[in-house]
Amino acid sequence: MYRMLFALPIFALMAWWASRGKAALTRKDWYGILGLGVTGYYLASYLDFAGLSFISASLERLIVYLTPTLVLLLGLVLYQRKIRRPQALGMLISYAGALLVFGQEIKLEGHDVALGALLVFLSAISYAVYLTFSGELVQRLGSLRLVGLATSVACLLCIAQFVLLRPWSAATVAPQVIWLSVLNATLCTAVPVLMVMMAIERIGASLASQAGMVGPMSTILMGVVILGEPFTVWVVAGTVLVIAGIFVFSSRARAGPG
Repeated sequence: MYRMLFALPIFALMAWWASRGKAALTRKDWYGILGLGVTGYYLASYLDFAGLSFISASLERLIVYLTPTLVLLLGLVLYQRKIRRPQALGMLISYAGALLVFGQEIKLEGHDVALGALLVFLSAISYAVYLTFSGELVQRLGSLRLVGLATSVACLLCIAQFVLLRPWSAATVAPQVIWLSVLNATLCTAVPVLMVMMAIERIGASLASQAGMVGPMSTILMGVVILGEPFTVWVVAGTVLVIAGIFVFSSRARAGPG
């Protein structure tokens, strides 16, 4: 709640600055902004954090790695965009890697891992929906205006969730938490969200989601170094498979239809 409370003025300022001299938003625009605010940060983040209660950060990141494949599947379902054989092969390799780590973790940790993996997978789907539908809006409204408005919606939803579900006493925290929340609000929320939207504006949703895969890899490494999570041979094998699959998938996407 504090993270989004401190981020809200930043996103509101972005929206105001980018809206100066621009045409008023239509009802369709507002519906799109509301939908992206729900799927792109609020729902995707909530499901991701809920899933992390049951699974390791390594498995969570491997599932998040599948986001580009989900963007492609949504393109197939919504726009009848064909999936070519190399892309399908890359997807199969990636899902095999994620399932390998999932299978080992469920043996060690129990069936709660299945619930955690499902929640994170739903988070990845939610973010893929955000990436897919943001393309049209960002071209019309611009990256700064759209990210300011949509993420302001997400901030308000996060704050409302706290107000409705938590006692006011929960807002009393140590000063260190406040400063960490400020850091989270700026460097870990406002800056990355803006950069992703600017990338979508320039290179499209599919390539933006592929470039964003640097994040999951760094999280796996930090999970090992900082959190002390085991980096077993199964995690290594699963990670290699997922990265190899995304490489095959992305290489075919960059090559185009020819």
